[in-house]
Amino acid sequence: MALYYNHNTIMNNTYITAPTQKVSVNGTTFTYRVTGNTEGIPLILLNHLTGTLDNWDPRVVDGLAKEHTVIAFNNRGVGSSGGKVPLTVEEMAADTISFIKALGYEKVNLLGFSLGGMIAQYVIQQSPQLVNKLILAGTGPAGGVGIENVTKLTLLDMLRAAVTLNDPKVFLFFTRTSNGKKSAKAFLGRLKERTQNRDAAIAIPAFRRQLKAIHRYGLQKPVDLSYITQPTLVANGDDDRMVPTSNSEDLAKRIKNSRLEIYPDAGHAGIFQYYGQFIKTALGFLKG
Repeated sequence: MALYYNHNTIMNNTYITAPTQKVSVNGTTFTYRVTGNTEGIPLILLNHLTGTLDNWDPRVVDGLAKEHTVIAFNNRGVGSSGGKVPLTVEEMAADTISFIKALGYEKVNLLGFSLGGMIAQYVIQQSPQLVNKLILAGTGPAGGVGIENVTKLTLLDMLRAAVTLNDPKVFLFFTRTSNGKKSAKAFLGRLKERTQNRDAAIAIPAFRRQLKAIHRYGLQKPVDLSYITQPTLVANGDDDRMVPTSNSEDLAKRIKNSRLEIYPDAGHAGIFQYYGQFIKTALGFLKG
């Protein structure tokens, strides 16, 4: 099995024009996009609740792709990928590992945002030799403070968004300060920059199954994270409502070889609000 996946892979310089590709994993079709064309260990992006290929901030992906091959993918049952969303985060991690191996990689870096960060922790638990470095953004450990409330908070803010004719991410991802509102508008605008061959939105049954998996994760007993020995960057906004910021602080304390970045006046999507700062930090971390 090759370290670098360089056979028939379509590389692209910008995320908003990257073609959507497919790979069969144990009989299930997984969709993904590749940006950048750099030799070395690739960076795999693990997405948030409801997140499909079109929910990654193109500024973040393009910034990281200047020095890395970056691969975003839809896990089982999400967006245009086939199959049914697993009911546990552990199963989602197993699918992630299978996807990575199907592309031919033996070593990767991981960037997990929100639910993706939960998945990333189990990827290392299940296949520690697969991961070189880890970035955990807007996420927390199993049994973390407030994670069991994600379902209630998400549904309430979806209702709030419907009443006010807003995108739910305005409330879930950003603060309600003037800076947060401005950042939310800019972020949502960037997500619309891709105008052709957009991904399918997540289906309601898939969304419900993701919520059940996160709820179970939040109710679990705390896991000993000493098994994570990889260098780890933990990032979040200072006012994360979805996965309270204290969880990021907890991760940084419990993962021995880690560093913590907290962005001011920022919520769950701190890495997108402060994308310039995050890209600089992340590239330095991955290179160091």
